[in-house]
Amino acid sequence: MGKRIIQQARGHGSMTYQVRKYAYRFKVGYPNLQGKGKVISLVDSPAHYAPLAKVLVNGQIFYNLAVAGLTEGQEINLGKLEKDGDIGMIKDIPTGTKIFNVEISPGDGGKLVRTSGGYALILTKDKEVEIALPSGKVIKLDGRCRATLGIISGAGRKEKPFVKAGNKFYLMKSKNKFWPRTSAVKMNVVDHPFGSGRGKNLAHGRKGKIAKRNAPAGARVGLLRPSRTGRKKR
Repeated sequence: MGKRIIQQARGHGSMTYQVRKYAYRFKVGYPNLQGKGKVISLVDSPAHYAPLAKVLVNGQIFYNLAVAGLTEGQEINLGKLEKDGDIGMIKDIPTGTKIFNVEISPGDGGKLVRTSGGYALILTKDKEVEIALPSGKVIKLDGRCRATLGIISGAGRKEKPFVKAGNKFYLMKSKNKFWPRTSAVKMNVVDHPFGSGRGKNLAHGRKGKIAKRNAPAGARVGLLRPSRTGRKKR
């Protein structure tokens, strides 16, 4: 009987594994505008780990990750860098400054450092700008890439315990994350080739599963193109 493992079922996108499209209705990015913007409201988005700021600038609305300490009605600058929350090119930002929502290429709207409490540091500026990411990795970017000054709000998000597994379940479901992760032999037969655990006992003459060389991603389980199998003889 053919088997449908979880990776294949999730990739197929059935109603069981689809994420709520409504959760991703807010798109974070930077407008191609200059001037002063006003924070209309702070938005709680299920698809993001940090609150979002709804900003109005020159009659156009855009969403950005809220900087720590941001309030409704506050003004932020686009192009002019004076305080936390202002948006500008990284070549104009002084070294040692904390930034977030950094663009990888000019105009992409921000791809790096977007989780709550996160920030990057401007290290050096030459032909390219050197930035230290929260992971410690140092990268070089075009000076025309934009970023926001400050630290992302929501730094204490991980301090509050979930208490119940149900709370964690609904959080992960809202972000379409695979949770909980369980061992393959603990699954049902329909969910994984190792499901039910039947035949895993080597004392009964069973060997480990060897995946076919050209097996699809969902069926690549067990030994992948092993150079040898069996017990190693001394």
